[in-house]
Amino acid sequence: MTTSLSLAVAFLIGALITVQVGANTRLKEAFGEALPAVIVSSSLGVLILAAVALIGRSSWPSAATLAGVPWWGWLGGALGAVYAVATVLLARTLGAATLTALVVTGQLVCSVALDHFGAVGFTEHAVSVGRVAGCLLLIGGIVLIWRF
Repeated sequence: MTTSLSLAVAFLIGALITVQVGANTRLKEAFGEALPAVIVSSSLGVLILAAVALIGRSSWPSAATLAGVPWWGWLGGALGAVYAVATVLLARTLGAATLTALVVTGQLVCSVALDHFGAVGFTEHAVSVGRVAGCLLLIGGIVLIWRF
Protein backbone atom coordinates (compact mmCIF):
# COMPACT_ATOMS: atom_id res chain seq x y z
CA MET A 1 0.00 0.00 0.00
CA THR A 2 1.39 3.41 -0.93
CA THR A 3 1.99 6.08 1.70
CA SER A 4 -0.76 8.28 0.24
CA LEU A 5 -3.27 5.45 0.33
CA SER A 6 -2.18 4.50 3.86
CA LEU A 7 -2.77 8.09 5.02
CA ALA A 8 -6.19 8.21 3.37
CA VAL A 9 -7.24 4.86 4.88
CA ALA A 10 -6.05 5.95 8.36
CA PHE A 11 -8.07 9.17 8.02
CA LEU A 12 -11.16 7.22 6.93
CA ILE A 13 -10.78 4.79 9.84
CA GLY A 14 -10.64 7.76 12.22
CA ALA A 15 -13.89 9.07 10.78
CA LEU A 16 -15.52 5.64 11.01
CA ILE A 17 -14.56 5.31 14.68
CA THR A 18 -16.61 8.43 15.39
CA VAL A 19 -19.56 6.92 13.51
CA GLN A 20 -19.07 3.71 15.52
CA VAL A 21 -19.34 5.63 18.80
CA GLY A 22 -22.56 7.26 17.61
CA ALA A 23 -24.03 3.94 16.49
CA ASN A 24 -23.09 2.24 19.77
CA THR A 25 -24.57 5.15 21.72
CA ARG A 26 -27.83 4.74 19.79
CA LEU A 27 -27.85 1.03 20.68
CA LYS A 28 -27.29 1.97 24.33
CA GLU A 29 -30.29 4.29 24.21
CA ALA A 30 -32.44 1.59 22.61
CA PHE A 31 -31.31 -1.10 25.09
CA GLY A 32 -31.27 1.17 28.14
CA GLU A 33 -27.75 0.15 29.20
CA ALA A 34 -24.24 0.41 27.78
CA LEU A 35 -22.99 -3.14 28.37
CA PRO A 36 -25.63 -5.03 26.32
CA ALA A 37 -25.22 -2.50 23.50
CA VAL A 38 -21.45 -2.97 23.39
CA ILE A 39 -21.80 -6.77 23.61
CA VAL A 40 -24.19 -6.83 20.63
CA SER A 41 -21.98 -4.45 18.65
CA SER A 42 -18.82 -6.42 19.45
CA SER A 43 -20.52 -9.72 18.66
CA LEU A 44 -21.46 -8.44 15.22
CA GLY A 45 -17.82 -7.46 14.71
CA VAL A 46 -16.66 -10.94 15.75
CA LEU A 47 -19.12 -12.57 13.33
CA ILE A 48 -17.87 -10.40 10.47
CA LEU A 49 -14.23 -11.14 11.31
CA ALA A 50 -14.97 -14.87 11.55
CA ALA A 51 -16.66 -14.82 8.14
CA VAL A 52 -13.72 -12.96 6.58
CA ALA A 53 -11.28 -15.41 8.19
CA LEU A 54 -13.23 -18.41 6.87
CA ILE A 55 -13.58 -16.96 3.38
CA GLY A 56 -9.92 -15.97 3.32
CA ARG A 57 -8.90 -19.32 4.82
CA SER A 58 -6.78 -17.68 7.48
CA SER A 59 -4.49 -20.01 9.36
CA TRP A 60 -4.73 -20.09 13.15
CA PRO A 61 -1.73 -20.00 15.48
CA SER A 62 -0.57 -23.12 17.28
CA ALA A 63 -0.83 -23.55 21.06
CA ALA A 64 2.93 -22.99 21.29
CA THR A 65 2.60 -19.70 19.42
CA LEU A 66 -0.24 -18.60 21.68
CA ALA A 67 1.81 -19.51 24.76
CA GLY A 68 4.68 -17.36 23.49
CA VAL A 69 2.66 -14.15 23.35
CA PRO A 70 3.72 -11.69 26.11
CA TRP A 71 1.09 -10.95 28.76
CA TRP A 72 0.46 -7.45 27.43
CA GLY A 73 -0.28 -8.88 23.98
CA TRP A 74 -3.62 -10.10 25.35
CA LEU A 75 -4.76 -6.67 26.51
CA GLY A 76 -6.14 -5.53 23.14
CA GLY A 77 -9.58 -7.08 23.53
CA ALA A 78 -9.98 -5.94 27.13
CA LEU A 79 -8.87 -2.40 26.31
CA GLY A 80 -11.18 -2.36 23.29
CA ALA A 81 -14.08 -3.29 25.58
CA VAL A 82 -13.16 -0.52 28.04
CA TYR A 83 -12.95 1.96 25.15
CA ALA A 84 -16.30 0.91 23.69
CA VAL A 85 -18.18 1.12 27.00
CA ALA A 86 -16.50 4.38 28.06
CA THR A 87 -17.21 6.15 24.78
CA VAL A 88 -20.85 5.05 24.84
CA LEU A 89 -21.19 6.44 28.37
CA LEU A 90 -19.39 9.72 27.55
CA ALA A 91 -20.72 10.46 24.05
CA ARG A 92 -23.91 12.30 24.96
CA THR A 93 -22.28 14.35 27.71
CA LEU A 94 -19.18 15.42 25.79
CA GLY A 95 -20.44 15.36 22.20
CA ALA A 96 -18.63 13.81 19.25
CA ALA A 97 -16.03 16.54 18.74
CA THR A 98 -14.87 16.92 22.36
CA LEU A 99 -14.90 13.16 22.98
CA THR A 100 -12.90 12.49 19.83
CA ALA A 101 -10.44 15.30 20.58
CA LEU A 102 -9.82 13.89 24.06
CA VAL A 103 -9.48 10.30 22.81
CA VAL A 104 -7.10 11.23 20.00
CA THR A 105 -5.01 13.45 22.27
CA GLY A 106 -4.82 10.68 24.87
CA GLN A 107 -3.72 8.29 22.12
CA LEU A 108 -1.05 10.67 20.88
CA VAL A 109 0.40 11.47 24.31
CA CYS A 110 0.50 7.77 25.17
CA SER A 111 1.99 6.98 21.74
CA VAL A 112 4.82 9.46 22.24
CA ALA A 113 5.63 7.85 25.60
CA LEU A 114 5.40 4.29 24.22
CA ASP A 115 7.63 5.24 21.27
CA HIS A 116 10.17 6.91 23.55
CA PHE A 117 10.57 3.78 25.67
CA GLY A 118 9.99 1.28 22.86
CA ALA A 119 7.24 -0.23 25.01
CA VAL A 120 4.63 -2.86 24.08
CA GLY A 121 6.36 -3.80 20.86
CA PHE A 122 6.87 -0.36 19.32
CA THR A 123 10.20 0.65 17.81
CA GLU A 124 12.02 3.19 19.97
CA HIS A 125 11.69 6.81 18.80
CA ALA A 126 13.00 9.47 21.18
CA VAL A 127 10.75 12.26 22.40
CA SER A 128 11.50 15.40 20.41
CA VAL A 129 10.51 19.05 20.53
CA GLY A 130 8.29 18.44 17.49
CA ARG A 131 6.47 15.55 19.15
CA VAL A 132 5.91 17.50 22.36
CA ALA A 133 4.74 20.52 20.34
CA GLY A 134 2.30 18.28 18.45
CA CYS A 135 0.85 17.04 21.75
CA LEU A 136 0.56 20.59 23.08
CA LEU A 137 -1.21 21.71 19.91
CA LEU A 138 -3.73 18.90 20.30
CA ILE A 139 -4.31 19.91 23.92
CA GLY A 140 -4.92 23.45 22.65
CA GLY A 141 -7.34 21.97 20.12
CA ILE A 142 -9.28 20.28 22.93
CA VAL A 143 -9.67 23.62 24.70
CA LEU A 144 -10.90 25.32 21.51
CA ILE A 145 -13.36 22.55 20.66
CA TRP A 146 -14.65 22.24 24.22
CA ARG A 147 -15.04 25.97 24.88
CA PHE A 148 -16.41 27.04 21.50
